[in-house]
Amino acid sequence: MTPANETPVRVGVFGLLGSGNLGNDGSLEAVLGYLRAEHPEVVVDALCGGPEAVTTRFGIPATRLHWYRGEYRTASRASAIAAKGLGKLVDVFRTAAWVRRHDVVIVPGMGVLEATLPLRPWGFPYSLFLLCASGRLLRTRVALVSVGAATIGNRPTRALVRWSARLAAYRSYRDAQSRDAMRAMGVDTARDEVYPDLAFALPTPRASAPSDPSAPPGPVCVGVMDFHGGNDDRARADEIYRRYLDGTIRFVRALVEEGRAVRLLTGDECDASVVAAILDAVDSPLVTAAEPSSLADLMKEMAAADTVVAIRYHNLICALKTGTPVLALCYAAKSDALMAEMGLGAYCHPARDVDADRLLEQFRALEKRSAGLRQTLTERNLAAARRLEHQFNSLTAALFPAADHAHTLRKAP
Repeated sequence: MTPANETPVRVGVFGLLGSGNLGNDGSLEAVLGYLRAEHPEVVVDALCGGPEAVTTRFGIPATRLHWYRGEYRTASRASAIAAKGLGKLVDVFRTAAWVRRHDVVIVPGMGVLEATLPLRPWGFPYSLFLLCASGRLLRTRVALVSVGAATIGNRPTRALVRWSARLAAYRSYRDAQSRDAMRAMGVDTARDEVYPDLAFALPTPRASAPSDPSAPPGPVCVGVMDFHGGNDDRARADEIYRRYLDGTIRFVRALVEEGRAVRLLTGDECDASVVAAILDAVDSPLVTAAEPSSLADLMKEMAAADTVVAIRYHNLICALKTGTPVLALCYAAKSDALMAEMGLGAYCHPARDVDADRLLEQFRALEKRSAGLRQTLTERNLAAARRLEHQFNSLTAALFPAADHAHTLRKAP
């Protein structure tokens, strides 16, 4: 507890939180769990994309990330363009004022240092730069915790991301290639560590027992995504989407023709249109759709499945964490790296070029090795849990040195 004569540490959390992306909110849930367990005395609030949703779900005060409410709508009229430009200026002062009120700001996970999905430099990269610059100027420690990063081609975006990382007081990454990418973009990463994604710290539902080999095959979860490629694919975004959707529909239809039950899963509100397209194309009672509102919901669905096929990064994590064999449709190197780390590197398929026949071959090969892969995942999940415990200890030492010193004294003989 904080002594009565001391002001409690004020901690802010920052990011596109509460905006409908389950992975982002899962990262926040993991950090809040750490803070409540290890630092219950701190006072926490958020600067985020969906403040009402964050307050309702997590019970912390939250402020809207942008002054201009139409930030994520395309500005076509002169008045909208002017308002968006004014918002960028106002956000300089809003962000600095928010940062000033805190001792520590945590950016919990997420791919905040990458552009593997379409991204404009004046969007989130600009907001992150304002945060980190304000932290450095106002002496508020900003921590980028188990974040994702990738080498960025667009020069303005790359510059904003590079300076954001340089100005942060603490950095850790969710995979080695993220650290390598930041080093390649000119950031000194000598003291930066690599830890598993924060979602691996979330509670795991009990997995269903492996199916009896003589019993009929069980359900298959298929995670979908409103996928149009990455930042460098804008010219062929529609083509990429059509190839992904057509290949996924063919795959689901083939499973149904074999009598398999298919459960469609999303990871963001925008994925609902993909679910609707698949349900319309494959008109069968064997195909149903879930409406998950958290990573916990996703994990419950996946724990009850025989096998998972998924594209969103945090959908893959949910499947892996429940110990359910998963085949990954990979749209970025982070997915390939995650699958390799968890022992399933052979079961990756390119999301930009979905070949239903090849996907079925990989799916059948995966199911044949299901029992052995479940054992491998059990072992890898235990290792991930140990690494994340070290991550949180490292975070305490970096951001809460007084608390870390007290913890060390308590453990001393």
